[in-house]
Amino acid sequence: MRVGVHINRFNHPGGGPALGAELAAAGAAAEAAGVSWVSVMDHYFQMEFNGGAEDPMLEAYTTLGYLAGRTSTVRLGALVTGVTYRHPGLLAKIATTLDVVSGGRATLGIGAAWYDREHHGLGVPYPPIAERFERLEEALRICLQMWDPENNGPFEGEYYQLAETLCVPAPVSTPHPEIMIGGQGEKKTLRLVAQYADACNLIPSSPEELRHKLEVLRGHCDTVGRDYDTIRKTIAYGAEPATAGDLDAFTRDIEGYAKLGVDTVILSPRLGETSGWMETFAAPAVERLAGIE
Repeated sequence: MRVGVHINRFNHPGGGPALGAELAAAGAAAEAAGVSWVSVMDHYFQMEFNGGAEDPMLEAYTTLGYLAGRTSTVRLGALVTGVTYRHPGLLAKIATTLDVVSGGRATLGIGAAWYDREHHGLGVPYPPIAERFERLEEALRICLQMWDPENNGPFEGEYYQLAETLCVPAPVSTPHPEIMIGGQGEKKTLRLVAQYADACNLIPSSPEELRHKLEVLRGHCDTVGRDYDTIRKTIAYGAEPATAGDLDAFTRDIEGYAKLGVDTVILSPRLGETSGWMETFAAPAVERLAGIE
């Protein structure tokens, strides 16, 4: 099992002026530690359970672009972009740009969005949940069409209409940047994973819950004729051992997931400085999980 890191707080004691250097140090430390994935959240405001809207928050794709220039091996992505945040054609262009400047290391992480306060706060439309899922499916279709060199448009959907789906230069990744769908809703989200995604990100509370979710995903794959094994399975881990640096407790938590086909556990320490933590916790975690069968 591989280890990823999700940078989810930006409350560095040095404030905004210190964040650039901290991100660069975190990227370098992640690669030195053998971490395979680095992500940031895509939110306008910090989440309530993670410090609240008055806490610092950076725009995701500007941050990822900066990290692309400061790293060379880790895969980069947002965990995850709400479909409401950007027009899908623009989102495809942004993800393509990240893929190009990173040399093919971009993942498009996307979901149906949920944080109503930030939408209302910045005046971004926040449609009902059923419509958000319908928009998510259209956005996935648009991204795939934008990445198809044989199909430059148009796209006619219920919510989005594009006259030309041009995307030049093309992504470096072939056939396109990895698509990761975040969320574990059984009726809609996991169906979309089976139909459109290269990877999924789940937040299980136990190995038993994860086993059930993966069985549901396998059923959706059977329905749409998809090979279940072609989907990369990742889980998010934000429990206290990650923040506290308790490697033994973390290992005990993760052992049950390793047998279920999880490719990557993405750690979410609630820290404003992750660069030092990469050396003291992430690197030993990489070594520890490499030995788990």
